[in-house]
Amino acid sequence: MLTIHGVARSRASRIIWLCHELDLPFRQVPVIQAYRLPFPDAPDAALNTASPSFLALSPAGGIPVIEDDGLVLSESLACTLYLARKHGGDLAPRDAAEDALMMQWSFYGATAVEPDALTLMVLHGRGQAQSGEDAALVAGAAERLVRPMKVIDDHLAAHGHPVGGRFTVADLNLAEVVRYAQGYGALMEQFPAVQAWLADCHARPAFQRMWQARLAEPE
Repeated sequence: MLTIHGVARSRASRIIWLCHELDLPFRQVPVIQAYRLPFPDAPDAALNTASPSFLALSPAGGIPVIEDDGLVLSESLACTLYLARKHGGDLAPRDAAEDALMMQWSFYGATAVEPDALTLMVLHGRGQAQSGEDAALVAGAAERLVRPMKVIDDHLAAHGHPVGGRFTVADLNLAEVVRYAQGYGALMEQFPAVQAWLADCHARPAFQRMWQARLAEPE
């Protein structure tokens, strides 16, 4: 059985969502990020990314990590793309061109959107006010996101989905990145196609199942 190492309040959420889309059974080992613990090296600390047993599996010390038929694989996008290809169906690429496009949109989200979207989530995710340096960081992140978000918005307005005119692993990967910015209304309201597409992604039963599990975990 597939094993996912990582809590749902991490990029493991992407893999968990995909498994629910695929009806793929998995075992989850709830490895938590070391920075979330006051004393991650304490003998009674929860299993975390600094625990020797986890580092033996993943020397990079990051979650998620999956184990599947002897393969140990890290990096969440590599994991979702691998699992989609392996298990097939509508979420998977149908040919080499779709495979390339799914990688393109996944990596575009990770490189052009995710860093600044994470800034918005951390500093503005719950609508909290900023001042001084934080306000400047939020404003800068939002400004830099306008260009890549317009690229995504224009594509979705024309095609409905990143690839193939259907929901695929590319939607899932990109939606999990764009989600980080959704709380910043001044940015999101500029991109109606992105907003509608993201709402559709989040209405999917598989996402809702993952999200409820995520909410059940401690913050």
